[in-house]
Amino acid sequence: MYFLGIDFGTSGARSCVIDAEGAIVAEDARDFGTLEEHERAGIWRDALWDLVASLPPPIRAQLSDIALDGTSGTVLACDEELSPRHPPLLYNDDRAVEEARLIAKTANPGHPAAAVTSGLAKTLWLKKRLGLTGARLYLNQADWLSGLLTGRVGMTDYHNALKMGLDLDELKWPAWVEYLADVDYLPVPIAPGARLATVSRPRARYLGVNPGCMVHAGTTDSIAAFLAAGVTKSGDAVTSLGSTLVLKLLSDTPVESAEHGVYSHWFGSRWLAGGASNAGGAVLRQFFDDRQLAALSEQIDPAVASPLDYLPLPRTGERFPVNDPQLAPRLAPRPPDDAEFLHGLLESLARIEAEGYGLLATLGATPVSRVQTAGGGARNAVWARIRQRRLGLPVTRAAHIEAAYGAARLARDGVQTFASLAPRGQGL
Repeated sequence: MYFLGIDFGTSGARSCVIDAEGAIVAEDARDFGTLEEHERAGIWRDALWDLVASLPPPIRAQLSDIALDGTSGTVLACDEELSPRHPPLLYNDDRAVEEARLIAKTANPGHPAAAVTSGLAKTLWLKKRLGLTGARLYLNQADWLSGLLTGRVGMTDYHNALKMGLDLDELKWPAWVEYLADVDYLPVPIAPGARLATVSRPRARYLGVNPGCMVHAGTTDSIAAFLAAGVTKSGDAVTSLGSTLVLKLLSDTPVESAEHGVYSHWFGSRWLAGGASNAGGAVLRQFFDDRQLAALSEQIDPAVASPLDYLPLPRTGERFPVNDPQLAPRLAPRPPDDAEFLHGLLESLARIEAEGYGLLATLGATPVSRVQTAGGGARNAVWARIRQRRLGLPVTRAAHIEAAYGAARLARDGVQTFASLAPRGQGL
């Protein structure tokens, strides 16, 4: 019996298959490359089919459960057959300025749906342009991908639903979301890991998988990375170092601040507080490839702070620890020594991380006590030592650094993933 997790990130998709004990039995990846807007959905769909179909036949035949994660706030408008009616709007798309202002006037103060990059802002932007008949469903990326497997549409998980306006006290769409968006066009929120449906018979035959394989409600990519790390103690945190810098802290109390891009996710009886910066590995990739990053990092003394002070954004706009769509990158002056330049970039990214965790504590979250690292950047030991100096806390690489492993755990454990932390007034 095997359990498959698939992670859809910014630049590619990864799969991970585990057995009942959590041992990895297969892994694979697909790189999206540079995509035009109209190509996104098709590439995601092809990557999904390819990652499943390329598993060894004995694994596919014994595949018991599947869960997927996707980038938070990435929205697709589609018909009931899941055909997109507009190119997907990505997690960092900030065109819905007027819609975000409308949400801010209507929503509960501080709700993350009021951000210009929120899923709800994108939904309203799309509905305005597509009209009442242009699309029937507005789905998060993970919802759409899961629907392709099952043929069952119209469900989302609490984690992806947050930026669409989910009420975390009631775990449903509040009246103000219904007023703005008409919940008939939104997916129904359910617990992450809940059973959706088995893989549809035509799809199971096409992919060669066990026809009884169950698909579960998914989560976001950064929460999947948190689940991969296996953190269970309040005050423990996971920093995901991928294309963007994402902080997740297990907290006894929820915190939120739209002004700072801070929000808290449902996590059983506790909360997953954090935020996502636009800064991250994507900025490093603008200047260096993997080989250069490894070689230049060896020339850096992580015990010495760089005097360079950058704002390493890939383009104008930041989400956390300040939510400012007009904030411009600052990547100058660039010294002639590439190692010195990289040192400044890594130091500045570490500063953003330290400011982020400090902000969470100021807002009332459980203070961070240790940080585990996930994502591709977790492999850079020099960067880890810079971050540890900045944070003044233990920084370690998670035993499992890929979000796909966390999605596989969600597939294996379902809603019981949160059972040791639950319930908050209602069962799972």
